[in-house]
Amino acid sequence: MIEWFSSIPHVWQAFIATLFTWSITALGASLVFLLKKVNKTFMDGMLGFAAGVMIAASFWSLIIPGIDLANNLGINSLAIATLGFMTGGLFLFIGDNIYKFYIKNHPKNKKESQNDKLKRCLMLILSITLHNIPEGLAIGVAFGSLQYGLEGSSLAGAIALALGIGLQNFPEGSAVSFPLRREGYSRKKAFFLGQASGIVEPIAGVLGALLVIKIRFILPFFLCLAAGCMIYVVIAELVPESQTNKQKDLMALFTLIGFVVMMILDIALG
Repeated sequence: MIEWFSSIPHVWQAFIATLFTWSITALGASLVFLLKKVNKTFMDGMLGFAAGVMIAASFWSLIIPGIDLANNLGINSLAIATLGFMTGGLFLFIGDNIYKFYIKNHPKNKKESQNDKLKRCLMLILSITLHNIPEGLAIGVAFGSLQYGLEGSSLAGAIALALGIGLQNFPEGSAVSFPLRREGYSRKKAFFLGQASGIVEPIAGVLGALLVIKIRFILPFFLCLAAGCMIYVVIAELVPESQTNKQKDLMALFTLIGFVVMMILDIALG
C-alpha cells in the first residue's frame, strides 16, 4: 500500500490525503445522529466547545504555522500575520453589516429570529470552511513540494501532516453539526452541512499541489486570514449565544475544554 502510494503522482497523493481529512470531518459531524433529544444546555455546551476548538485552531493550526512559513520564506511574518488576521476579521465584519443592511431594507422577507439564526449558521459554516481551505492547501503544498526535493520535505512528513490535520478535523465536524442542530436543523441537514465544510480540503489540496511554488508564498497570508475569520465568529456569535444559558459558568468550562482538546491534538500531532 505504501509502495503504491509513493509511486503515484504527487497531485493524486494530495487528493487522496485530503479525501482522508474530509472523511474525518464527516465522521465528526456524524456524531449528531447520536443525539436523541434537543437539550438546550447540551447544545449550548457544544456551542461553547466549538468556540474553544476554533480559538485553539486559530492559534495553533493557523497563526503559528503562518508565521513559521513566512519566516522560512523570508517574508515579514509580523506584517503578514497582522494583515491576514485583520483582513479575515474585517471580511466577516463587512459581510455582517451588509447582511444587516439587507435585512433592514427587506423586513418582510423573514422574521427577525429566523434572520438571526440564518446569519449565525452561515457565519459558522463560512468560518470553518475558510479554516479548511488553507489546511487543504498546506497538505497540497507538502505533497507537491516532494517533486522538487525541497529541503525538509519528505513523504513521511507530508503523510504525518495529513494525519494530524485529519484528526483535528474530527472536533471541527462536530463544531458545525451540533450548533446547527441546536438552531433547529434536522440531523441529516446538520450532518450534511457539517461534512460539507470539509469538502473544500480536497479541492484546495489539489490546487496546492498544482501551484506549489506560487501558492507557497501566499499561504502564510491565507492561514492568518482564516484565523481572523474564526476569531470574529467566536467573539461575535458563538460565545455570546452560548452565554444565554442560565449556567454561564458551565458554558465557559465547555469553551475551555474545546480549546484544550484542540490544543492537545495540535501539539501532539504537530
